[in-house]
Amino acid sequence: MESVRAVDGWPVDNAAVAVVSASGAVLGSAGPQEREFRLASVTKLLTAYATLVAVEEGAVEWDQPAGPDGSTVRHLIAHTSGLAFDEHKVMAQPGTRRMYSNSGFEVLADTIHEASGIPFAEYLTEAVLAPLGMESSRLAGGAGAGAVATCADLARFAAELQSPTLVSRSTVDEATSVAFPGLSGVLPGYGYQKNNDWGLGFEIRDHKDPHWTGKNSSPATFGHFGQTGTFLWVDPDAGAACVALADRDFGQWAVDAWPDFTDAVLAEL
Repeated sequence: MESVRAVDGWPVDNAAVAVVSASGAVLGSAGPQEREFRLASVTKLLTAYATLVAVEEGAVEWDQPAGPDGSTVRHLIAHTSGLAFDEHKVMAQPGTRRMYSNSGFEVLADTIHEASGIPFAEYLTEAVLAPLGMESSRLAGGAGAGAVATCADLARFAAELQSPTLVSRSTVDEATSVAFPGLSGVLPGYGYQKNNDWGLGFEIRDHKDPHWTGKNSSPATFGHFGQTGTFLWVDPDAGAACVALADRDFGQWAVDAWPDFTDAVLAEL
């Protein structure tokens, strides 16, 4: 794919991208595929997927209490627990606002640890990373933003998101559908969104504007971006996913580059 070559013009020292079809084939790539990058909040996709495994295994249930009073596992993973961004401080009643929360994902990971008896980093490796052959990936910090991975590994994960093998298709469909619809909130880096739609750990494109995906991305597109200059999206209508990792923190360069890059990829598909 010629469109992936646009990454060579990004104002970063190192970047790696890959486009992956629904069948798992890498349709195009650029940059060092085996270089490790800090994922920042793209970590949440891995944590969310481990949570899907935990639910299917029966270790936890979506509606079991977790976090602040009145909050559940479902609230935590959908950013509606009411916990603050980076503090274990309750800012709203569960289910009333979309409050993006790293601390909520820490509580989520602790809940799975307590239920399974396995430290969350180990659980993530056993449930997701090892089965998918993501040998260069690891949770080196918090469950909300502490993972390290290569583009090649995340391409494997992008294939899994499109053709699940570790959990059922119905579970992935639920996780990538809007949870607690109609809630407003701030999309980090892009400001207030009247309908700040989120699934179970996966951000939903819907009709958000502005947004880090393309103008031509379908409303069904789901994924996440990270403050270290990373993103992963899956566009079911296009039958493809895209991974992009960089070593420059998110900023205006990404706001400018990412949507045009995504639209170019979609156009070539």
